[in-house]
Amino acid sequence: MSQSQDNAQAYWRANKRLLAKLLVVWFVVSYGFGILLFEPLNAIHIGGYPLGYFFAQQGAIYVFVFLIFFYAFRMNALDRKFGVAEKD
Repeated sequence: MSQSQDNAQAYWRANKRLLAKLLVVWFVVSYGFGILLFEPLNAIHIGGYPLGYFFAQQGAIYVFVFLIFFYAFRMNALDRKFGVAEKD
């Protein structure tokens, strides 16, 4: 394999690793906290609302939006690292 093919494969591998980690976080927050751990989390209150309700209704959305920005930030760093960054 040539150097550019090795670089492209390493870039794609790093991208898939990052995506897998972020999907696990998204799954844990939305399914785990919002559904599976709903009852235990309701013992904790934030702003007068049970934490389980918060995650099920709003928290998972906030985390998802954060993950979008985090992914964009990390992909920009990966682009620069592997020399495929967009020109300004």
